[in-house]
Amino acid sequence: MIVERENYSTFADQYTIQSKDRAMKLLPIFNRKKKQYKTALVLSGGAARGFAHIGVLKALNEHGIYPEVVSGVSAGALAGVLYCDGYTADEIFSIFKDKSLLRFASITIPRDGLLGIDNLGKVLRESLRAKTFEELQIPFYCNATNLNDGVSDYFHQGELVPRIVASASIPVLFKPVYIDNITYVDGGVLDNFPVRPIQGKADHIIGVHVNPTGREEQIKGLIQIAERSFHVSVNSRIKEMAQKCDLFIQPDKVNQYGLLNASAGQELFELGYEKAREVLKKHPLRLQAVKAS
Repeated sequence: MIVERENYSTFADQYTIQSKDRAMKLLPIFNRKKKQYKTALVLSGGAARGFAHIGVLKALNEHGIYPEVVSGVSAGALAGVLYCDGYTADEIFSIFKDKSLLRFASITIPRDGLLGIDNLGKVLRESLRAKTFEELQIPFYCNATNLNDGVSDYFHQGELVPRIVASASIPVLFKPVYIDNITYVDGGVLDNFPVRPIQGKADHIIGVHVNPTGREEQIKGLIQIAERSFHVSVNSRIKEMAQKCDLFIQPDKVNQYGLLNASAGQELFELGYEKAREVLKKHPLRLQAVKAS
């Protein structure tokens, strides 16, 4: 198995320098040297909030933006791999909705986790036409947290389903996934916005973050406490990583929807769609640069 291991020392942004007070951008968006891909898309984790990713994808396509490489984690890995397999945004929404995120979970005896996600693998095997990363129509990366070595492993080769399931296995809530004698949990634990695999490979990077924390007035029960703790921990570096994107889209109000609230799929889809349209309208020059590259 070939994976890329996380090394935080490599996260330095090649387009910025650190001054005494702040980072100053060196190169304007129109003058960047062309890379392997024109446009890259980064999709964060967010469980049921991943419906918002689908809305963003629809808006991007409507504006003539078709990413040539995608990197996703957890819910972003689910939406991303289906998109890279050739599904349209509407088709992905149907898969998410008809085979609800809640149906992915099957109740198990709580030893490694409260819920098993064996059904997620079944749904992916039924839906994906490609069986390996190499067979996808669009290059795709996903990441999962390697608990044995305490690092984030980035996958772009090999069998798809076990690696996608590992990327979405939220610790405590879901059982871990075992690949080649390595114990994996949700990739968002160490990197919930996987820009690293595609950094330096694309002229333009579009990032979509659907997991803002916001303020919670009441947090009760084991599930809510586990959910909130996970959300707070995975967002610790999002501001830093967002600076690496030419366009950063974070739908409003998605934090009002719970981790497993798949019944709100239509509302979350609309929030992603409308926010993407708003950002694209607000930054016409950046949109023009992305489309012209």
